[in-house]
Amino acid sequence: MNRPVRLAAAALGISVLARLAWVLLLPNGMNFVDLHVYVDGSAALGSGHLYEFTDNSRTPDFALPFTYPPFAALVFYPLHLFPFTFVAIVWLLATMAALFSVVWFALEFLVGKTALREPHWLTIALAWTAVGIWLEPMRMTLDYGQVNVFLVLLALLAVRSTKWWISGTLVGVAAGVKLTPAITGVYFAASRRWLAAVWSGVVFFGTIGLTYAISPDETRTYFGELLGDASRIGPVGSASNQSLRGALSRLLGHDVVSGPVWLAAVLAAAVLAVLAWRALAADDVLGRLLIVQLYGLLVSPISWSHHWIWLIPVMLWLVYGPLRAAAGARVLAGFWLLVTAVGVPWVLLNFQTSIWTISRPGPMAWLGTVYAAGALAFYLWVIRAGRASSALAADLSREPAPHPAG
Repeated sequence: MNRPVRLAAAALGISVLARLAWVLLLPNGMNFVDLHVYVDGSAALGSGHLYEFTDNSRTPDFALPFTYPPFAALVFYPLHLFPFTFVAIVWLLATMAALFSVVWFALEFLVGKTALREPHWLTIALAWTAVGIWLEPMRMTLDYGQVNVFLVLLALLAVRSTKWWISGTLVGVAAGVKLTPAITGVYFAASRRWLAAVWSGVVFFGTIGLTYAISPDETRTYFGELLGDASRIGPVGSASNQSLRGALSRLLGHDVVSGPVWLAAVLAAAVLAVLAWRALAADDVLGRLLIVQLYGLLVSPISWSHHWIWLIPVMLWLVYGPLRAAAGARVLAGFWLLVTAVGVPWVLLNFQTSIWTISRPGPMAWLGTVYAAGALAFYLWVIRAGRASSALAADLSREPAPHPAG
C-alpha cells in the first residue's frame, strides 16, 4: 500500500471514528429520529395501526409518522428484535460503507474496472468517502439514520448490471421500500432497456401484492388514502425541503401545491432534463443517470436535503467525467462542494421561526432555493458543455488525416 493510499485510508478511518464518537459521546448524538420510526413503526406491521404510529420523542414540533410503503415495514421489521443502540451503530457503519460503495461504483462508471485497480483511484475513492461523510446530505442521513444512501447504491447497481432481471429487481425492490427510486425506471425506458423498465414495475407491484397478502388493510390504506399526501411527510415550506415545490412555496409565501406555477416549473425542468440528456454521449451512463435522478428530486413534493445523496456522484462526474475539461466544470463542482460542506439548508433551519411558516424574508427564501436552482444550473451547463464537446468531436472527425512523411 503506497503512501497516498495510506493517507486516504487514515483520513477515512478518522472520519468514521469521529462520527462514532459524535454518536456515542455527544448528548444528542444518538438522535436517529428516522431510524426510530423504521424500528418502532415497522413493529406495528400487521396490527392494522402501522399508519397510525407516530413518534415525537425527538421532534416535539412534528410527530413523525411511518410514511413509507408497507413493504418498507416488512424490510425493517426484524430491526425491532434487537437493542436499538446495537441497531443504530450497525446502521451507522453500514451507511458509511454504502457511501464508499456509491463512490466506488460512480468512479467505475467514469474510469472503468481496470483503472480502479490502480492505487491512484483507490486513493480518490477513500478520500471522497472521507469528505462525503461530512457533506450535508450525508451528515443528515447519518444524524437521522436515513435509508437514502442504500437506495442510491441499489440504483447504481441496477444501472451497472447488464442483466435486465437483476436491474429491474433492484429498482422494483428499492421503489417498494421508498417510492422515489422508481424514477430509475425512466432511465431504463429512455435508454431503451425495455425489459429492465417493465420488470422493475412488475417487481414493484409484486412488493404491493406481498404486503397485501400479509396486511391487506394497511396496504389499502397506504395506496388508497395516503399516497401523495405530502402533509404526512412534513412541512413543505421548511428550508430542508429542496424540491421545486419547496423552493417555489418559500419564494411566493404559500404552498404552491400542484398548481399552475408548480406545473410550469416541472415542465420547464423536464425540457432542460431532456436537452441535457441529449447533450451527453450515449455511453455516459452515470451522466445520464444523474440527469434523471436530479429530475426526480426536483419534482418530488418533498426532497429533504438528506435525499440529495446524488450530489456526491454529481461532483465526481464533474471532476472526473467526460466533460471535466469543459469550462465551468470545476466551478460547478466547487459550488456543490461549498454548498453541501456548509449545509446551506441546515443553516437556514436555524433562522426560520417555525418549520410550518412558509413565508420568510427574501434573502432566506432565495438562499432556500440553492439545491433546486443548482440542479437547474447543472442542466443548463450540461446542455452547453455537452453540445460544445459534441461539436468539437465532429470537427475533429472531419479533419483530413495527415499525409505520411516521405
